[in-house]
Amino acid sequence: MSKRIGFVGLGTMGLPMAVNLNKAGFEVIGYDAFAGSREKAKAAGIMVAESLKEVAEKADDAIVSMVRDYAQNVDVILGKGGLLSVGPKNITIIVMSTLDPDTMNELGRQVEENGYAKLIAAAVSGGATGAQAGTLSIMASGAEDVVTAARPYFDAVGSNTFYYGSKPGNSQAAKLVNNLVLGITMNAVAEGLKFGAEYNLPEAELLNLFRVSTGDSWVARNWDSVSEWTADTALAVLLKDLKAAHLKGLEHNVAMPFNALSSTLLFDSMGKKPQAN
Repeated sequence: MSKRIGFVGLGTMGLPMAVNLNKAGFEVIGYDAFAGSREKAKAAGIMVAESLKEVAEKADDAIVSMVRDYAQNVDVILGKGGLLSVGPKNITIIVMSTLDPDTMNELGRQVEENGYAKLIAAAVSGGATGAQAGTLSIMASGAEDVVTAARPYFDAVGSNTFYYGSKPGNSQAAKLVNNLVLGITMNAVAEGLKFGAEYNLPEAELLNLFRVSTGDSWVARNWDSVSEWTADTALAVLLKDLKAAHLKGLEHNVAMPFNALSSTLLFDSMGKKPQAN
């Protein structure tokens, strides 16, 4: 009999991750606050619960949280009618959302004090395409034995898992490190292509050059899709992480001038305008 894993947050990233868990042989019991997302999950073959309590009652040993932010995670896990409201025993909460490192540590502390569950963090990189293909990179942290026990779930949704120590927030710090390098590289590729355009150099041939020489990067190899990132989705999320990394750098007295510059110039470099508030 396959293990049943709970999954909360069946949106752009969460739904394909849940589907890949199903494909790997796990029985997924999913939940999302939005009826439309629940309907899409049902159409994709996911068993959908009527409440968070039902998810907690039916999951065997783990529940993934893939909701948007800290406040939503607190509500889902610790709130009235949340996952821990039924007092589940020996359950691991796997937070795969992107949070601030310190707030992730705080969430871990609150769950530990609650006494019913263990919490580990597993931030992901790879976007919607990686979620669909099951090739996400997973940055895990928390008690090592608990992370090790969750590896079969990570293997079902990703192609690489990395361990960053016992503090849940370390997962989120690793995600910020990855995304600040991504943001800097995006600015660099965009700037190079802009310079080449002044000499009428074919963009496609410049990208071909990057991919086989010292200008190579994930950004260069995926520029066709990266250049289509929109101001209200992927670029907005990346900008949020660049700003978060900048603030954490100031807090810890770590100078990161390239990150600060990249966050300032990101939309301009990509030829996009920020969404009006």
